Amino acid sequence: MTMPLPLQGACRIADWGVIRARGADAAKFLQGQLTNDVLTLGPTSARLAGFCSAKGRLQASFIVWKADQDEFLLACSASLLAPTLKRLSMFVLRAQCKLSDASAEIGLWGLAGSDAEAMSGDAREWERRDRNGAGLHRALLAAPVDVEPGLRTTGTLTPQAWRWLEVQSGVVTIEAATVDRFVPQMVNFELVGGVDFQKGCYPGQEVVARSQYRGTTKRRTFLFESDALAGAGQDVFVAGATGEAAGTVASAAPRPDGSGSSALVEVRLAALGDGELHLGSTDGPVLRRAELPYSLVLDAEAAA
Repeated sequence: MTMPLPLQGACRIADWGVIRARGADAAKFLQGQLTNDVLTLGPTSARLAGFCSAKGRLQASFIVWKADQDEFLLACSASLLAPTLKRLSMFVLRAQCKLSDASAEIGLWGLAGSDAEAMSGDAREWERRDRNGAGLHRALLAAPVDVEPGLRTTGTLTPQAWRWLEVQSGVVTIEAATVDRFVPQMVNFELVGGVDFQKGCYPGQEVVARSQYRGTTKRRTFLFESDALAGAGQDVFVAGATGEAAGTVASAAPRPDGSGSSALVEVRLAALGDGELHLGSTDGPVLRRAELPYSLVLDAEAAA
């Protein structure tokens, strides 16, 4: 698979939204809810973080950054912003923290290629940041919606191409179709800087820690290519097998050249050696394994 044209430029990202957490206890509140450390966020850093249920299942994923002394912004999939805001608000109780939907005030832009590299001097970096599988630098820019950010929008980057680059990065974005489906390790969250195992308690922390230290992760996420269009939440099956699905599409996007799609698929490790994986049914479109842009070392016992 080759990329038809260099993906350069910038585009507005309409399928993400922004939650604002503001107040004297905002940092402390988020520290007790998210999988990553919020208290040590500085003015030039941003972090990937998850919000889990008591059973350790991801309810949402965020990119979090500190906007002001007592204000944090959390970018997430727009498809689950409202229910996530409602659920988070249930835990505020007496904390001095007000949560609100800031999507009408804060716009998000995706930058790729030289445009992203040009922003590097002003960018807030993740604790761990890789190029994606397409070999391109990416950046996410947040700016007031009533301010023109002055980006080059004449390049080849479209919202659909940005979505494909997200998949190629190997970083899953939880959306409405995948809420409550995955423990963080199932979607490699700890490998891409989304989990801090030293930060203390948060909902589901014991489950997440047990999966990490007892080696009980028997499912992982891999990058696949398909000639068909894949969608988040779609089941994946082993050819000729009977019974339950072998995995679930966690994120997917059409390829820029229109020849099918790329997908991040969470799959049972024991199923990897059982035969070809197919999309939707045992005789559905074939999934071809591709290379993730980061290392994924499998536990032999977990794969057995």
